[in-house]
Amino acid sequence: MREDAALVLFSGGQDSATCLAWALDRFAHVETLGFDYGQRHIVELQVRDAVRAALALHEGWAARLGPDHLLDLRALGGISDTSLTRAVAIEMETGGLPNTFVPGRNLIFLTFAAALSFRRGIRHIVTGVCETDYSGYPDCRDDTIKALQVAINLGMERRFVLHTPLMWRDKAATWALAEKLGGETLVEAIRTLTHSCYLGDRTPHDWGAGCGTCPACDLRRAGWQRYRSP
Repeated sequence: MREDAALVLFSGGQDSATCLAWALDRFAHVETLGFDYGQRHIVELQVRDAVRAALALHEGWAARLGPDHLLDLRALGGISDTSLTRAVAIEMETGGLPNTFVPGRNLIFLTFAAALSFRRGIRHIVTGVCETDYSGYPDCRDDTIKALQVAINLGMERRFVLHTPLMWRDKAATWALAEKLGGETLVEAIRTLTHSCYLGDRTPHDWGAGCGTCPACDLRRAGWQRYRSP
């Protein structure tokens, strides 16, 4: 397995784009992986090529950026009854989780990522899950990722490393990390090209594109404002 190679779970959003930059800054070879799981905001998959192209303009990163992979996991959307996979209003459920939570999503994503990494001979897997600015999703928690790494390594008899560079960063710190990695050019590319809105809205704002009212837009806008505040 290549110690200098990484596979980044890359949706086309702010967090995964920042993680891709983080990986390109550290590894000699970086591949990307996206998932079509029947999400309402399918537009996130449509911006991925433009984001990859923008990051490749950074000095030295083009030579490190390897192939992109897109997997069809629409069966996940088919068995999920959530506001990300159904045309229903976003709201809190009685159990305390928002109905944007897609049960098993990150567990499945990372398991498929490990299976692809197994075939590609890649040791490092990077994901943008975060326990600081998030909606309470249990599959974004640090304990979950650590447990999953153990299970994957036991089940595949490999020693994959799951990296979560945003785990303890809020959205303002995520913007700041992008600036540290690629300067204002990277910040602008992420601001204008990436997509986070749950409703798939591409209305432009100073913090990026989105509906401006869904939880993902609220987080992104608030983080941008804190990042840009004096």
